[in-house]
Amino acid sequence: MDKVIPDPGFAGDDGTSDATVLEVLAAHRAGARSSAEVLTVLEQTRLLVPVVAVLGEVEYDENGLKREKTSDMAAVLVQGADGRRALLAFTGMDTMKAWNPEARPVPVPARTAATSAIQDGAAALLVNIAGPASYVLQGEDLTGFASGWTLARVGEQTVWVATPAAEEGSPGASCDGHGH
Repeated sequence: MDKVIPDPGFAGDDGTSDATVLEVLAAHRAGARSSAEVLTVLEQTRLLVPVVAVLGEVEYDENGLKREKTSDMAAVLVQGADGRRALLAFTGMDTMKAWNPEARPVPVPARTAATSAIQDGAAALLVNIAGPASYVLQGEDLTGFASGWTLARVGEQTVWVATPAAEEGSPGASCDGHGH
């Protein structure tokens, strides 16, 4: 029986950072763009989640020297000074290699990276830790983004609105930010 590897949806992706995403991240860092604007851009973005080799079993030779027997590949979680953990993600190979040239990329939609962060027990998704402009997706934004919810303006606030899956087919199932 032939095995079929699913298409991750990034055919032809050469790992280049999307210029629009980098511009929005830089503008956010400078205070010229809101988090809502960053999240709107990230909704359509491919991120690279790095995986690195993690030592598995170790054996010692007759001289007591340690040598690697097995290793595994794992996504990278970092721990902040406050003890909270974040899953790392990058906008492109250049930003990932600036952090760790040995890391291997796993291309995923940004929402999938956010979902993975939650599943791994992380409190945040940290995009481009090595710059040029980083972004931390955390708290309600991480939960709402990972859940596929929609950002909507309610008065002066931007809030997350749960939207049923399109295949449920219920009329008015989504919020378009215009009072629907």
